[in-house]
Amino acid sequence: MYKVEIMYSYQMRLEGDVLRVGFNRVLPAKGDRIVRDAVEQLSQMIDSGQLSGGGVLMIDGPQSVPVAYALGHRLSHLYEAIAILDPKIGKKGHKTYIVTITHGSSKYQVGDLIETPESQMERTVIKVVLCGPPHSGKSCLRDGLKKAILGILGAPYPYVITACPDGEGSWHKEAYENDEKSTKDIKLSNKGDFSPELAKEVASWVKSANQPINIIDVGGRISPENERVMGEATHAVILSGDETKVSEWREFCQRLNLKVVAEIHSKYDAIEDEISVQKDWQGFLDEANIDFPLLAGTVHHLTREEDVSGRPMVQALANLVVKLIKQS
Repeated sequence: MYKVEIMYSYQMRLEGDVLRVGFNRVLPAKGDRIVRDAVEQLSQMIDSGQLSGGGVLMIDGPQSVPVAYALGHRLSHLYEAIAILDPKIGKKGHKTYIVTITHGSSKYQVGDLIETPESQMERTVIKVVLCGPPHSGKSCLRDGLKKAILGILGAPYPYVITACPDGEGSWHKEAYENDEKSTKDIKLSNKGDFSPELAKEVASWVKSANQPINIIDVGGRISPENERVMGEATHAVILSGDETKVSEWREFCQRLNLKVVAEIHSKYDAIEDEISVQKDWQGFLDEANIDFPLLAGTVHHLTREEDVSGRPMVQALANLVVKLIKQS
């Protein structure tokens, strides 16, 4: 069984003079556990030499009050100044930090502002459709993709819209794990026809979706109903268990002016993922000059019985979706 080990309820990553921090949303915990995890991870980074001390350390990301006290206590003995990001102040388009602790610094005083050349990202709204033939594993990919995005430090919450009449919503995976028989019965009772009226209603949900990341799970047919729903989206990911069906779905998406950012072949009996195309880009994407898709390959054994969020293809797709939130 493919398993992902998630160790800490609080996450940290050092990038130059900036310590990125944040809560691990796939491992919810109470405050005492969070502060212990923060201190343990911080100690490991200090012992390994990652946090070696020096002039100024800037901290970017959400912190509870106990975590902030714990970080400040440990780091103030290593750095002459500690500064915390305040996203509400400073020049538009740049990040500005407030110095909150000084320890022998001749350069900074508490209350000083440090403006960095680092861009303060202004996020746009993206609406990514998961589409493709039936029985390809789209619902499993949807659940794994959501969990993988939640595990990315600083990523927005991925809002999921279930836009298919098969009776299986975002509730399904957790319910299936707890009571397989009842979940199958509920899905069967919820299943219905995708009428023009329902398609109109679901399309209005997609049109009004205003979260930074919106994921739309649609049914496995090229139909007028799906055309109406998908026409309100911005990007598409094609997942297909039959490679010969990819081209017709690609043409369908292109007809709706959707940018097909990933084409993934679902291989149920395979034992590992294969990534054949993975284009690396950061920040603003000049889409007029990009050859899509940005990601292609295979994902193996999509099944409800396993957590697929750690699969290499699912992780790559999660990072791609987060990068689609462009800088304006």
